[in-house]
Amino acid sequence: MPLYAYNCQDCNAEFELLVRSSDIPACPSCGSEKLQQQVAKICSEIKYPAIARSWRKAAAASGDLSNFSQQELKTKKG
Repeated sequence: MPLYAYNCQDCNAEFELLVRSSDIPACPSCGSEKLQQQVAKICSEIKYPAIARSWRKAAAASGDLSNFSQQELKTKKG
């Protein structure tokens, strides 16, 4: 699931969302679907495994497991 940056045309909020191709994104502030997609920043490879683990732990706590590899997902389930 790719990460996209958006600007809401109704309330001018700027935010990033993980969006599937079948999803229609909406502004988390006002709920509007009138969004302008922005150029998103590309994250370079993380060189410090401890930082990657902490980010993945935070993502898993919020219910987002899309940033885990298949091997990591198998380990979490088992």
